[in-house]
Amino acid sequence: MNIITKFTVVTKQGMETLLMLTKDLAIEKFSSLIKQNVLENYILKNFNEQALVAEVNSISNQWLVVYVDDQPAGYACITSKGKRPENLEGKRAARILYFGVLNKYPAPAVKDALLEKCLSVCKSYENIWIDEYIDNPVLELFEHKGFIRQPGTGKLDGLPLTSVCLIM
Repeated sequence: MNIITKFTVVTKQGMETLLMLTKDLAIEKFSSLIKQNVLENYILKNFNEQALVAEVNSISNQWLVVYVDDQPAGYACITSKGKRPENLEGKRAARILYFGVLNKYPAPAVKDALLEKCLSVCKSYENIWIDEYIDNPVLELFEHKGFIRQPGTGKLDGLPLTSVCLIM
């Protein structure tokens, strides 16, 4: 199994890959947790071509895609914009805004490769944080890599789900 993680830019192939991954991962991640119409509206608002082109072109964001044997398997988006946890105010911090690997790629090495690339990209920051729905199994990977679960909960951006913040 050949695993490689690459930056994504606005090209026809790059956008087709992101459109497929963002939609498929949102469905895998949230379809059992929220109503279908809420999920469809979330995907339509956040992962349509126009929104993705704007987000990929934003200087505040870096989009990564992990490939397994040359097939797109997952993606992450790292950003420096948005509201951050209070204890990170005034610090150089990056947020892993989106992180996911398709269920058909269950090998831990795939998620590890994507997270390691995220950590490498963020090494110049004082802190890295992620806000994710409270029961997401990927939180265990982040905690294993040194992220610390913060007290309290919040609401996940754009979805009616309880979230938790982890900081490294």
